[in-house]
Amino acid sequence: MERGGIGSGPGRALVAVYGLFALAAGARAAVQIATRFQEAPIAYTLSAFAAAVYILLTVALARGARRTALWAAGIELAGVLLIGTADLIDPAAFPDETVWSGYGRGYGFIPLVLPLVGLYWLLRKRR
Repeated sequence: MERGGIGSGPGRALVAVYGLFALAAGARAAVQIATRFQEAPIAYTLSAFAAAVYILLTVALARGARRTALWAAGIELAGVLLIGTADLIDPAAFPDETVWSGYGRGYGFIPLVLPLVGLYWLLRKRR
């Protein structure tokens, strides 16, 4: 990690939070897919996708890969907004919650706030 880079200083907190979310979303999706996939395949696949985005963000931030992190945070924000809105419009579309359902309601709305913080950090730290 470069000194003063996107993954240093307060950026370390983002790396830690994204790592935690990667672990939480990945474990949740793995258990759901392994035990109940037929009940809500779209929801569980979306949770696995969210975990993959969190892993990508963790690695990109830790390595200082700003462009990759910007793209991943944009995808994350779009996912939270699209899935959150779709869940409100048609709750039956998701028989079980995803990480991004209800704008991350099941995770204290952190999935909604996190990409905004991440994008702010990435754009603020631009050289």
